[in-house]
Amino acid sequence: MSTQHPDNVNPPFFAEEPELGGEDEIREAYYVFSHLGCDEQMWDCEGKEVDNYVVKKLLTKYQAFFRDHVLGEDLRLTLRVPNPTVERAEAKILLETLESIPRSYDTASLFYGMDAAPVFEVILPMTSSSSCLNRIHSYYLDFVKGKERLQLADGVTVKEWIGEFRPDEINVIPLFEDHEGMLNAAKITGEYLDGKDIQEQRVFLARSDPAMNYGMISATLLNRIALSDFRDLEEESGVKLYPIIGMGSAPFRGNLRPDNVEDVTWEYRGAYTFTVQSSFKYDHEPSDVIRGIKKLRSVKPGRAAEIERESVLEIISAYCREYRRQVMDLVDIINRVARYVPGRRKRKLHIGLFGYSRSMGNVSLPRAITFTAALYSLGVPPELLGFNALSSGDLEFIEEVYPGLGRDLHDAARYANPESPFLSPEVKSSFEEYLEPEYDEGHMKTTEEIIRALRINRTANLQELILEAASQRKFLG
Repeated sequence: MSTQHPDNVNPPFFAEEPELGGEDEIREAYYVFSHLGCDEQMWDCEGKEVDNYVVKKLLTKYQAFFRDHVLGEDLRLTLRVPNPTVERAEAKILLETLESIPRSYDTASLFYGMDAAPVFEVILPMTSSSSCLNRIHSYYLDFVKGKERLQLADGVTVKEWIGEFRPDEINVIPLFEDHEGMLNAAKITGEYLDGKDIQEQRVFLARSDPAMNYGMISATLLNRIALSDFRDLEEESGVKLYPIIGMGSAPFRGNLRPDNVEDVTWEYRGAYTFTVQSSFKYDHEPSDVIRGIKKLRSVKPGRAAEIERESVLEIISAYCREYRRQVMDLVDIINRVARYVPGRRKRKLHIGLFGYSRSMGNVSLPRAITFTAALYSLGVPPELLGFNALSSGDLEFIEEVYPGLGRDLHDAARYANPESPFLSPEVKSSFEEYLEPEYDEGHMKTTEEIIRALRINRTANLQELILEAASQRKFLG
């Protein structure tokens, strides 16, 4: 699944400017389908001006390709919609998006000369209850599809006047992004499935936001718990589940790159779909990207591993406390650097809340990609924060559940600057003892320049330096 997450250093060749806009994203969808070999594009309807004519634009602009590749059958376009329970300011965008689905159906059916549903699924972020899912499912059935039964003043029904509203129903994919959501993902999904004639269901687990909120190790372990729970739900319910994992290229956000597809897919056994974000697509040689995507599509999902839930949760609790304490210590410098991290997509301002206990208050931080970029730019890879809270026994246990821990930490630690004033001595000593890292000299030098510029408050070329460091890593954040 190709996504629009802006974690890339290099803009794609077809972009008119470094920040991709709406028409660029139309070109991007065609490019990932036709050249890179992706079979699904997630279309983000959050935080930007919504383009409800994406299907019409794709079919009109790239007719020859889409004649041979049926949108909705050979290729998927999956909409990520706002969650009205959380994002009140964008709540009505959800309704606009749902209303656009029958129009896209009509456009595609006319184009292909047959019934065609180019869009039949939506992703609901920040899912916290089955009610959130049921409301969308019911709204579409009752108010989008259902309006065709309404009768006008002259006795004519909307269906007779306007025509049918199809597809008859849509699939709602829950996206679980926080601690409680992950732990209750299978329960919430089971409640949603109850009473419905659904044979197959996709479910989505976030990887970036949990890492930012609870630390990389917590995020990975929470994903493991959810995958294991989904396996149990599938066996109990008889409904086939198809988990999606939202992976970025930074180790903090998943460590999925064209050159390590086998390692990551094995690590997340039980997942059927992995997101291919912007850095994966645009910060590597196209031939490597195509090979990586081909491998992703050919991998057979394994069976999710068993996991000792209570032991994992104990480790997460201690590690998360220390991780959050260290982030709190760095919050001012993170927010200062974040202002200079370049944007890669034209989006409305979208600030996340980093929640601490009430005694510590609520701290505002940038979104996960910018957060990650800011810390790397300071020589403090966020993967390392909180690591000192883990005992040798904890690490031994984690390595059994999360065999790629050493790989992910090694990939991150090479971009640390051991002389950074923002890297605490306890974190430095703990990961150096565990890893014996080989630091990247070029990246160290660039982070030293960034730190010096911040210290003397000469920030005119700070964005350029941040991009230079990101180029050395091959991801922005």
